[in-house]
Amino acid sequence: MELVRRSDTSCRQIALELGMSPNLLTRWVREAEAGASKAFSGTGAPRNEEVARLRRDLARVTKERDFLRDAAAYFAKGSSLSSFCNARVGMERYRSQPR
Repeated sequence: MELVRRSDTSCRQIALELGMSPNLLTRWVREAEAGASKAFSGTGAPRNEEVARLRRDLARVTKERDFLRDAAAYFAKGSSLSSFCNARVGMERYRSQPR
């Protein structure tokens, strides 16, 4: 918008050079001239809510990742896995013995 105010070039030409719609730039300039408080009067709340939601999701996913990483490390230990297998084989042998 500052480019439109300071330049002798038309709003349409500037918009096309910037790769945007001339109508959009014209509207922005018109709203800015109408009053700074009225131009771009959005509260930003939807964006803030989305950022908060994304941060909560990131914290949850990070906890899940850490838990799964710890669980994988625990079960990947050879002694824990072999102990479990040995205990199961021992239990099967015990059950198969005649009484």
